[in-house]
Amino acid sequence: MRVDARYAPRQKWVGSIDADSQITDLTLDDHACLTFGEREEYLDLTAAYIRDGLAEGLRVVWLSEEPQAARAELDRRGLAVRHAGDGGRMRIVAWQDGLLSGRQFALEDAMRWLRAQRDEAERAHRGLRVAIDMGWALSPIQGVEQLPAFERQIAETLAGTRVSVLCQYDRERFDPVTLASVSAFHTRSVAAATYHDDPLLRICRQYAPPGVRLAGQIDSTAAESLALALAEVIRGDADVTVNMSELTFIDVACTRMILDCARSICPDRKVVLRCHSTISARFVLLGATDIAGVTVETADER
Repeated sequence: MRVDARYAPRQKWVGSIDADSQITDLTLDDHACLTFGEREEYLDLTAAYIRDGLAEGLRVVWLSEEPQAARAELDRRGLAVRHAGDGGRMRIVAWQDGLLSGRQFALEDAMRWLRAQRDEAERAHRGLRVAIDMGWALSPIQGVEQLPAFERQIAETLAGTRVSVLCQYDRERFDPVTLASVSAFHTRSVAAATYHDDPLLRICRQYAPPGVRLAGQIDSTAAESLALALAEVIRGDADVTVNMSELTFIDVACTRMILDCARSICPDRKVVLRCHSTISARFVLLGATDIAGVTVETADER
């Protein structure tokens, strides 16, 4: 049994992946709308977008609230962005240095900045990827009513160019009317591939580094969803991270299922089990550290 029954009766969703497009599907000339419900999901999908852009030789710009914290998160996910930054291919820019002037948003100024990024990339004979955290529109600033017009002009200005833009919206904070007003200007909608989502548990694909992410509490009633997620992992060829840093409970059956998956892909590929100390103790007790290629990483020591 799970240790928290506050949300009974439980509403369960299992099975099909809910993303309209995967973050790894995006190409040049995409104007995509990413909606996310958790910070870890937002950072994971953004990191994958940046990783793939750098791997393709593109110039990449990320507009973020706190550039230093954003860079630290990319480092934690194993992205070597410092070298790319030294070469001028990777920039993390604060809202104030790109979109805003003090407490004001001016549409023409924001588009002038975006066109300058496009022109700079073209001069270097590169394509461009831009990730824009739209959280600035939740702040008490002047001009926020221009958000739909901003999205429309992005679509009109960059259509047919070698530029892709990923607009990032927190679906828990933006109201449905605002999200609906901007959705029509995007070529794709993007969300994490999700295998299970109910009030107690979320299981979704992790993109950077590749693997699976679990948040909440899991027991054998979610075994079908967990098996589906792990089966996707096995089919890949990269090292695997099972990110359980936001998991507060796991039963023995699900612990064994994850360990069986690890045994099936080690030692050819490394497996990282990232979790808090109370969860990691269960994995160690059941023999995780005896499996060649498996690392148990304690999240609260990072």
